[in-house]
Amino acid sequence: MAFDFKKEYKEFYMPKNKPGIVDVPPMNYIAVRGKDDPNEEDGDYKRALNLLYGVAFTIKMSKMGDHKIEGYFDYVVPPLEGFWQQEGIAGIDYTRKDLFEWTSVIRLPDFVTKKDFEWAIAEASGKKKMDFSKVEFLHVQEGLCVQCMHIGPYDNEPETVALMHRYMHEQGYELDITDTRRHHEIYLSDARKTAPDKLKTVIRHPIKIRG
Repeated sequence: MAFDFKKEYKEFYMPKNKPGIVDVPPMNYIAVRGKDDPNEEDGDYKRALNLLYGVAFTIKMSKMGDHKIEGYFDYVVPPLEGFWQQEGIAGIDYTRKDLFEWTSVIRLPDFVTKKDFEWAIAEASGKKKMDFSKVEFLHVQEGLCVQCMHIGPYDNEPETVALMHRYMHEQGYELDITDTRRHHEIYLSDARKTAPDKLKTVIRHPIKIRG
């Protein structure tokens, strides 16, 4: 049976729909950065997803070709995630989606090295006849965070964020969003196939002990 990150690491992908504190270990990602409203039909965000999945599935299906990755095991491609920020705004203003600066990511299994990643970029570029130059290998040390499962439309996320922030203050923490520690979302539902009120999204914010 294929290894499923969501099932094996439930503390990071399947939290309860009430806030909790988590210490996230370092992870490697396939990443594409951009700036625009993610809802634009033909915007950079939608194009970024095609690039991410192109590389993700090239790595997953490498077992079928000549490039053998040391330590490879069969796995389910992890869910889409995103790190978000807006210049000049502390946190996120959901009414100003045009100001979003995002880094869309898909987690890489630990056995994927930078060399394997570079092979996948070249392989995907040749087979799909697309420009994958925007795709990067990203190492993230997220560390201490407050997180919660948000169920419902993305525009209703502020309600869940308010619960998270109230909880962290009660536990003796404060928000620590910076240029390198960002608002983080993990998308467990396919928005194209799921009713808005049933969407499941993990929301995660970096925190530190209140000084």
